[in-house]
Order: sequence, then C-alpha cells, then structure tokens
Amino acid sequence: MINGETRLVGIIGWPVEHSLSPVMHNAAFHHRGMNWAYVPLPVPPDRLRDAVRGLRALGFRGANVTIPHKQAVIPLVDSITPEAQAVGAVNTIVVESDGRMWGTNTDVLGFWSDLQAHDVQVEGERVLVLGAGGAARAVVYALARAGAQVTIANRTPARAVALARHMHHMLPARAFRVVEWTVQDLARAAEEHTILVNTTSVGMWPEVDASPWPTGVGFGRIRVVYDVIYRPQETRLLQHARAWGCKTIGGLGMLVRQGAEAWRLWTDQVPPVQVMEEAVRRGLAER
Repeated sequence: MINGETRLVGIIGWPVEHSLSPVMHNAAFHHRGMNWAYVPLPVPPDRLRDAVRGLRALGFRGANVTIPHKQAVIPLVDSITPEAQAVGAVNTIVVESDGRMWGTNTDVLGFWSDLQAHDVQVEGERVLVLGAGGAARAVVYALARAGAQVTIANRTPARAVALARHMHHMLPARAFRVVEWTVQDLARAAEEHTILVNTTSVGMWPEVDASPWPTGVGFGRIRVVYDVIYRPQETRLLQHARAWGCKTIGGLGMLVRQGAEAWRLWTDQVPPVQVMEEAVRRGLAER
C-alpha cells in the first residue's frame, strides 16, 4: 500500500499505457518487500519541462523516459553519462538526495549484459549491425567499447555513415565500417562477420511475417543472431537464423536488463532479474 513513506519512481512518456515497465519494476519491489512504487506518468511534449522539475519537487528517486522525450529531456537534467551522450538519448533519470538530476541510457548495459548472460563474447569479433536509429546507437557503442569490429548497414546509407562518424568521435580508437543495404553486399557481409544484430523494427508485432534479412540469402559465417525486438519473442529473422544453425537471441533480455540497471541505480541494490523477466513474460502473454 502506498503511504507517506513510499519511495516513488516512474516512467515519463506520451503515451505510456503500452509500457511494461510498471509491471516489471513493481514485481521487483514486491519481491523484495520494499515500500516503493513505479507509476506511469503521461506527459505531453509541451509539459515535459514541468514534469522533470516535478520529479525533484515531489520527491521522486528517478524516472524512466520513453518516446517521444528521450532527446528532449537531455537539456533538462544537470548532467548526462557517456552512455547517454553516445546514444544521444536519455532513458533513465536519477534524482540525488541533494536534488541534482542526471541522465543515462541503460540500453547500452542492458544489451551488453544480455550478451554476457548468453555467453556471447564479442572482443575481436566482426559484428554486422542492421539499422542506424536509437537502438543501433546503444548496440554499436556497447559492441565497440567491448572490442568488437563493427559494421553498420542501413537502408538510408547516409544515416549509417553519420552513426559511424559519431561513434568514432566517441571511441577514437575504434574504426567503424559501413556497407550498402543490397542483397549482394549483405550476402558478402555474411561471409565476413560472425555476429549479426538487428536493431530495426522490421518483424515487430503486428508485422510478424517481415524480416530485415534478404529472402534467399544465407547467414554465411554468422554464428550468432541477436534481434532487439521482443514482441514477438521469436521473430521471422530468428526463425530463419535458427534453421540455418545459428545461436539466436531475442530482445526480451535486453528489455529486462536495461530496466534492471535503472532499478539498481535508483535503489542501490542488486536487481532480481529473474523476477523482472517473469513479470514481463506474463505482461506480454496478456496482450
């Protein structure tokens, strides 16, 4: 029961009713017997500044930030982490006891820790990343920081080039390649890379029959295929990759682990990841 001693966190977005975060975080609080509550905070764009200020005024410990506010919130916090700078977006705000607010992006660690949970090592590996949006930024930064050789493919080549340049600026010791999004180039890339990561929305519910990978093209030397999409939990891309013999990983783990990192930052406790994952699976099953 919420009372005067309840610690509050939440999620700022417009809309927010689709989010699984309240289910995930409140399950963790309940499991630990903590007097905390995670609440949805629908905030239209023209009220974002007021909402962020309100976190401090209302005693919130922090908040997640979702569409369409992840970029707009950056100038409204006191500082951001290198992860948020690299991704160009904040998805988690932490409010310190002195009122100082800082933003980070937990997608970076969420992706990286999920790779570790699946025993996927990337140092020295050649990784092909499909897409150049926000999720791609988190994935590319995590991979390159861990020592992977990253190649980016995007349907709009200029966005892939811009992402590669931005990441080289963030990590000057790393080189980033770009390949054209053509059947021939992707087929050639499959013979030159060992890991494939899809960060596009192609194949996401309800368009579950779509795949970003060209029809009739095999996976070559690729042995691990990761898809950041979590609904459906096994996309058409992952089905094809599994039939080819690849190890396949869906995006549910990244979703849970990025949330778990936010939970850790707010509570200073080790998050119950398994409890959070089970809560998300139940939430997805009910939709």
